[in-house]
Amino acid sequence: MEVLLGITGKDFTIIASSKAAMRGASILKTNDDKTRRLNKHTLMAFSGEAGDTVQFAEYVQANTQLYSMRNDVDLSPDATASFVRTELAKALRSRKPYNVNLLLGGYDVIHDKPCLYWCDYLASLAPLPYAAHGYAQYYCLSLLDKHHNPNISFDEGMKILRMCTDELKRRLPIDFKGVHVKVITKDGIREQEYNADEYPVYAP
Repeated sequence: MEVLLGITGKDFTIIASSKAAMRGASILKTNDDKTRRLNKHTLMAFSGEAGDTVQFAEYVQANTQLYSMRNDVDLSPDATASFVRTELAKALRSRKPYNVNLLLGGYDVIHDKPCLYWCDYLASLAPLPYAAHGYAQYYCLSLLDKHHNPNISFDEGMKILRMCTDELKRRLPIDFKGVHVKVITKDGIREQEYNADEYPVYAP
């Protein structure tokens, strides 16, 4: 039921996650943050079984921060994605697999470029220019296919995100309570104020 969206542009990565925490058809919380900050330039968004998602996200967050403290350097987004995939693959082959799907967004300061990784509960990992998990992929990937290009500005990226949320509001049969939006740039991670009800944009 969750909505996760990721969009990269010329010098940024946008991660959006739905605010509704749901169990079946019931909404348990209307302001749920489905993201974890792993280090200054890496953010993870998650969806799936409630216990698995929080436990795995906190495990990854603690281990990446421990690495930073021990080595006095942050893991790059690429290295973090590899670590996440390895842990999911290990769990998949154990008696306690994690039922969790992830988007890992970041900014690679060494190569000076934004990054986005799509990972699912089967430990499949793929670097992508844009990605979605949950019901968002059924409604938004065609919009992203049409409007995205690697050199879009931040304003253009937010416009595409607004197209996606507007499409979800009109066509999704559940109320996902809007989205939390976070942006990763070379300066770090910031929360972006976003009101999905303001200035709707319809895709041509």
